[in-house]
Amino acid sequence: MYYLLLAICYFISVLPFFILYGISDVLFLLVYHVFGYRKAVVMANLQQAFPERTEAERKRLARRYYRNLTDMMLETIKLLTISKKNLKRRFDCDLTVLQELYAKGKSCQLHLGHNFNWEWANVFCQQGVNFPFLVVYMPLTSKPADRLFRHFRERAGTVLLPANDMGNAMQPWLHKQYLIALVADQNPGNPRRTYWLPFLNKMTAFYKGPEMSARRYNIPVVFADIRKVKRGYYKARLVLASEDPQNLPEGQLTEQFVRFLEQNIHEQPEVWVWSHRRWKHEYKGQPTV
Repeated sequence: MYYLLLAICYFISVLPFFILYGISDVLFLLVYHVFGYRKAVVMANLQQAFPERTEAERKRLARRYYRNLTDMMLETIKLLTISKKNLKRRFDCDLTVLQELYAKGKSCQLHLGHNFNWEWANVFCQQGVNFPFLVVYMPLTSKPADRLFRHFRERAGTVLLPANDMGNAMQPWLHKQYLIALVADQNPGNPRRTYWLPFLNKMTAFYKGPEMSARRYNIPVVFADIRKVKRGYYKARLVLASEDPQNLPEGQLTEQFVRFLEQNIHEQPEVWVWSHRRWKHEYKGQPTV
């Protein structure tokens, strides 16, 4: 099954972009209008985040989101054959802050949200820095699908670390210089080991792990924001959150990231993944920080 899926993906990947986006248009019609993939989840999340907008405005936003979702599906497959030159033409980011940290002999944590297109960002960043590039990921339950996505991400040299075994996965890197990318807006499995913060009008649980490891080892933290400039073109922005996180009060780094992410979502909401069941856990109390 894996090799069949890979062969199909390679066949799709060699197609020019205008054909890929034609396929994406058809997928959008199927995903949004025919199958209604998680449409109830998307609309509930948009209602939560933008109660001030009308139902018609939220529906228009949902359609833009689904168009971006199907675009990303095809753009991710395109990574199998896209050239470095073409990727750099379509994805832009100033990596100076990462290069300066590397020159100082420091490791770095890169915190980002589920903003399109993080798969292109993964490859672009890996090709543009001298760090060994580590990415934390959640293994998929389907073994062929998990193997396929590992192939997409590892073929450029990225080192994947399973989120469900981070303690062991990080052991070889503890005394080395590295850059690790953490998608820091995941829904935590255990809401008791989290920071609770207001996010898009609701108290929301965020993993403690990224901040705790940054403060424990005093690893500089950089926030990343990805924007869609137009179809097939993206621009990312990197912001140094802290070069010395040990000296920050506990919880401050996470709160900084949440406010950073929230602002970016408000400015371009259609590029954040609204089909995630982000608010599975309820909290009855006061903010953590």
